[in-house]
Amino acid sequence: MEIILLENVLNLGNIGDKVTVKNGYGRNFLLKKGKALRFSKENLELVNKKKDQLIKKNVEIKNKYKSIAKIIHGKSFTFIKESKENGELYGSIKPKEITNLIKDKTSADVSPSQIILKDELNKIGIFKVEVNFHSEVKAIISVKIDKIQSK
Repeated sequence: MEIILLENVLNLGNIGDKVTVKNGYGRNFLLKKGKALRFSKENLELVNKKKDQLIKKNVEIKNKYKSIAKIIHGKSFTFIKESKENGELYGSIKPKEITNLIKDKTSADVSPSQIILKDELNKIGIFKVEVNFHSEVKAIISVKIDKIQSK
């Protein structure tokens, strides 16, 4: 599927770029979220006319996310969970739990889809987690997992 991007998309392209993506990704994510238009001569002309507006909107969004990234970058968030003797948790920590804790501690608004987990958080320890706000704005946080102290 050929599409024209309406905003900068990480690992894909910038505003106004014509790119080819798989049908499902294009239809279910890029088109549905308003990040792209199907490629046609009319849409290409439309994007070229509106490019200044789109760039301005992109800068506003980027600045909003930069302020949120400043608040949480480098911070550590601690979870206290039950674990087995070998340090493994009974379940893993999901992005939704991380975003809820960030919101409780800092009142920063982060969505679960912005949390990038390279590995499952399913054992005791400290993990670096990337928060991808925008194609140009990222923050790194530490997630510390401790076990519940028995009495």
